[in-house]
Amino acid sequence: MPWHGSDGDRLYYEDTGRGDAVLLMPGWAGNIIELSQLRAALSPGFRVIAVDLPGSGRSEPRPRRYAAGYYHDDARTLRGLLDARGISAAHLVGFSDGGEEAVLMAAMRPDLALSLFTWGAAGKVEATPDELTAIESVIDHPTDGLAPLAAYLAAAYGPDAARTMTRSWAQAMRDLVAAGGDISRSSAHLITCPALLVAGTYDPHCPPELTRELAGLMPKGHFREAPGAGHEVHISHAAWLAGQLTRWLADH
Repeated sequence: MPWHGSDGDRLYYEDTGRGDAVLLMPGWAGNIIELSQLRAALSPGFRVIAVDLPGSGRSEPRPRRYAAGYYHDDARTLRGLLDARGISAAHLVGFSDGGEEAVLMAAMRPDLALSLFTWGAAGKVEATPDELTAIESVIDHPTDGLAPLAAYLAAAYGPDAARTMTRSWAQAMRDLVAAGGDISRSSAHLITCPALLVAGTYDPHCPPELTRELAGLMPKGHFREAPGAGHEVHISHAAWLAGQLTRWLADH
């Protein structure tokens, strides 16, 4: 299996296809299997490097203990993967946390980004104390709306590891909110590549208004709403999203 990094901190990735490079990233606690339809749509014309985020999917560390600075740390780690693969420029594509990492990478290294495409990412954390408490205790006390997440995390990581992940992640979000919530908004003006940010109409985490604001901070930023979608546009509107992404990359 393809790995990047040293034992205990390795990234799992799959590098397939030929053409311009596309770095494809799922969200927090997700994995690249969820993005299979997008990978299939891209495979005829692009070199796709699909990677599980640090501590998610098959990537290490397991279990992951999150700190408030993890977005920036992970962006540097993911950039290291591209460097190790000899990729000097790539289209950066990501969902949720993967999208946040894509935005940060484009800001940190403008020369690296051919273009930027995200969904479910707004460059800012806006979460209430009650929402974070619900995530913190989701394994042992899932609310009705979070029961599927609890079941998924317990099955994918084991209950003990899932508790470590959710508790540390919730605290990291509290620390970020206390510091103003900024992930990438303060550096979005540094992004020089064309960018398309997508948000579902009913995304509770990254609603259209927040996502549109982030796009407006980028010199070549564009916004598009996924009509009727929630956060996981790649699941509820898979064909629509694949069409948007392939057209975007073909144009850039």
